[in-house]
Amino acid sequence: MMLSPSRLPLWLVAALLVAVAVPAWSAQRALLVGVSELVNQPQALWLQAPRNDVALMREVLLKQGFAAPDITVLADGVNGAGLPDAQRIHEALSRLLEQSRSGDFVLLYFSGHGTRLRDAKKAYQEPDGLAENFLARDVRGQVGVDTTLPGGVRDVEFDAWIGAFLARNVFVWSVFDTCSAASLTRSAKTANVEQPVDDEVRFRGIQVDRLARGDAPPAAAAAVPPVSNIARARYVAFFASESHQVTPELRLPRKDRNAHPQGLLTWAVAETLQRRPATWRDLYNGVLALYPPVIEELEARFPERELPSPVAEGNLDLPLFANSLQPLSTRPVWNAQRVGDRLTLAVGRLDGLDAQQPVRVLATLADGTVRVAPAVLSEVALGSARLDVPPALASLAGATFWAITPVDAPESVALHVRADKPLPAGMSLAWPAALRAVRDNSDADVRWTDLGAAGQRLELLSSTLAAAVTTPDATLPDAAALRQRLQALAQLKWLLQLNTLAGDGQLDGFDAQLEIRDGDRLVRSAPAREADGKLPAPAGTERAALSVRNTSGQSLDLVIVALDARGGMQTVFPEETSETNRFERGTPQAPAAKRFNLPPLDGGARLLVLASPAAPWSAPRMFGLRGQEAEAAQPEVRVRGLPQTVKERQVYAAMVRWPGDAPAAK
Repeated sequence: MMLSPSRLPLWLVAALLVAVAVPAWSAQRALLVGVSELVNQPQALWLQAPRNDVALMREVLLKQGFAAPDITVLADGVNGAGLPDAQRIHEALSRLLEQSRSGDFVLLYFSGHGTRLRDAKKAYQEPDGLAENFLARDVRGQVGVDTTLPGGVRDVEFDAWIGAFLARNVFVWSVFDTCSAASLTRSAKTANVEQPVDDEVRFRGIQVDRLARGDAPPAAAAAVPPVSNIARARYVAFFASESHQVTPELRLPRKDRNAHPQGLLTWAVAETLQRRPATWRDLYNGVLALYPPVIEELEARFPERELPSPVAEGNLDLPLFANSLQPLSTRPVWNAQRVGDRLTLAVGRLDGLDAQQPVRVLATLADGTVRVAPAVLSEVALGSARLDVPPALASLAGATFWAITPVDAPESVALHVRADKPLPAGMSLAWPAALRAVRDNSDADVRWTDLGAAGQRLELLSSTLAAAVTTPDATLPDAAALRQRLQALAQLKWLLQLNTLAGDGQLDGFDAQLEIRDGDRLVRSAPAREADGKLPAPAGTERAALSVRNTSGQSLDLVIVALDARGGMQTVFPEETSETNRFERGTPQAPAAKRFNLPPLDGGARLLVLASPAAPWSAPRMFGLRGQEAEAAQPEVRVRGLPQTVKERQVYAAMVRWPGDAPAAK
């Protein structure tokens, strides 16, 4: 007898609807690489867990529907697996690429040691001048004239392989349970910590000068695909730590007599996948929900060590393991920390929140169940917010993972449009930019008039917008142009409000210099905060650049946006939707610095710079910005880490305007 839909459980009906609406991948394949033994290095540098990590990931993937022949394993100490030498890794990537077709899914998984070294040949130089490398089984410490590391797989090589898969329209999920640490230990105190023999903790990350050169000649260089600039709409990646951090391996789960050494990220991913999360964001949030008790234990055992902040990037709102680019949701989800009957967030007015704003509280239980309740923000500062735990969720256990998502953008942020008809459909706005139709000119930022066959007219009513848009639009030709213009003005209103919110805030150790350069020659410069309307615009062959320097001792959340005379936006940093706005940590002794070439800026154009320290185990502050490719695909999102006690962050803001006339060409 067949059951009617009305007699099926609601969860089964939802699952069937998703299965019908979202096509499966043409094929699902995975490459799992685990390097425990560095055969050319002292055994003191070897790891225990990577061989366990790949075995665990293989087991979980089989439960997710992967076929055993489609999972390639390169790992030492694993029956039937190939050895994870550098050349074999590239060969496996090459075979996987040859097999891949449009619509396929590929997991690229790596577990083992990482390191960093200088690479002068790298096209994109990191702010700290260092390049990340994954250490294959045959790594040696001999660094050649081009500073490559024999037996290491470079970050630019990983990027090229991922780009090659994306160019074939293959969805790529990358997991790196490794680290790129400047040193294995941070102090003698940490290095001498005594550990139980049966509960040893190892940290992944080796300083390059600790590697032995070795006598054997390096293997022939493997062919790596050429780097291509591919939009990363079909891309998600999980990283165990930031580039300057190390990540642990230890017996997991804790207090389990049968536990084996595992990488913390791998174990958390495997545990969460068994709960069948709906989206990549659900998977990532589930991973983070497992971190706090382990991190708290490690903090007590290794008080001098900076513990890892997991990182995720890519299109996290897409359905998990489904061949679809339609996000299930694009609302931001922020981690929260519960103390007593209060929840605290590491986001605030700089992220588009207002006091008394309605939100939804998401409580993820230990078994993966999510409970939801409405609430209202009671306190909102620049970089933090607080609210009461909803009564319906107050009795939940302390191990619950808490998160907050807004119901809608606040009225203070939205662009108010005076209109006699509904606003055009098909808007594409990044949080918190929004539009609202109003009937009264006194409440409106712009007035829209539909002229029929003659086009569309927009009039600026807001004095703030009028001051920023020095070249107003003439009549717009059609509805498509109207939509684009309204979207640009909504984003502009938010950017101007951001600059006002930041005000004259200070960020110790951060400096931004506006430069005019003729080739490599510096012609003139001024601090960005002092260059507003004073530094003459480029002329002739001169170009403008922004030089940024971080010596704060912290990673930064940074955005740089160029605004043209019409109020149009072009992001300078982050440069792509697939990149984060996390700017690397620097110190006075080892600054992180980078020079950004700016697009042509004429009279009336502006440059907005915003920076704030990145709190460990918190989501990066994107300031509501999206990348240049957002019109073609859903914007990529980068988030990271665990909630922690929030203290008000410093913030830096500069809005630079060019004068109306550039100097005469020389």
